[in-house]
Amino acid sequence: MGSTTKKGLTPREKSEFLWGWLFILPTITGLIILNIIPIFQTIYQSFFKTGDFGKGNKFVGFSNYIKVFGDSEVWQALVNTFKYAIVEVPFSIAISLVIAVLLNRKMRGRAIYRTIIFLPMVAAPAAVAMVWRWLYNADFGLINNLLGTKINWVSDPGLTIFSITIIGIWSVLGYNMVLFLAGLQEIPKDYYEAASLDGATGIAAFFNVTLPLLSPTIFFVCVTRVIAAMQVFDLIFMIMAGGENSNPALLKTQSLVYLFYKYSFTQKNLGYGSTIVVLLLVIILLITVFQMKAQKKWVFYN
Repeated sequence: MGSTTKKGLTPREKSEFLWGWLFILPTITGLIILNIIPIFQTIYQSFFKTGDFGKGNKFVGFSNYIKVFGDSEVWQALVNTFKYAIVEVPFSIAISLVIAVLLNRKMRGRAIYRTIIFLPMVAAPAAVAMVWRWLYNADFGLINNLLGTKINWVSDPGLTIFSITIIGIWSVLGYNMVLFLAGLQEIPKDYYEAASLDGATGIAAFFNVTLPLLSPTIFFVCVTRVIAAMQVFDLIFMIMAGGENSNPALLKTQSLVYLFYKYSFTQKNLGYGSTIVVLLLVIILLITVFQMKAQKKWVFYN
């Protein structure tokens, strides 16, 4: 038996170690500057009451948190956010998964179809909002003209959040589809051949082969979509342009992030706005932890 001796890193290993850190340094720097530091600054700010003109902050302890838990507007915004996420996430995942499976097959014009479905991801949000506001217009909108109705899609308090959810689903189909296509192309064809020998084809192969082997990708999409849906802001802000003074549906539509914008940048109350964001952060963390625990029961890794 040869004796084991501790040796230092070889010049090549030192070079690889150094270059490895150099390559990830920009990502780490961006993460610290754009994510980590703002999180701690927001938590710190939530314990203060913002002074006039954003200066002279006064320490108030947990007063902002006590006010948040007793604020009906915050709870309504939380309900609105959950409504959006509960509808947007499963429908966007299911529809994009079906599209990905269909476009993963050999067909004429497949690249064109993929490009068309992905276009909403590269379209300017303002342009998307403008088009959908026209489609939803109660007087001369295309949807009402096709249906022969006079529905107030973006001013009815009970309907507006779901109208915006439809836009959200349409907007993310392309992103989800690309991720699912990448996952589908990693599934070995041998599994489908073995399934066909056992008589499992079509729908049976989809549920017994495709879904289990694609479950890691589905899990990733689910986690990222839940986080994004809980942070919805831009669609609501642009569709509800004009604010609560002109749109009676805003109270039943505004999300927690919209409420944060309202208090922090419109009313200049950064302390209370930061408290709302901290509440949202905690909720997202709890949901993500639950998803990480639940994945052990339905996600299959090769």
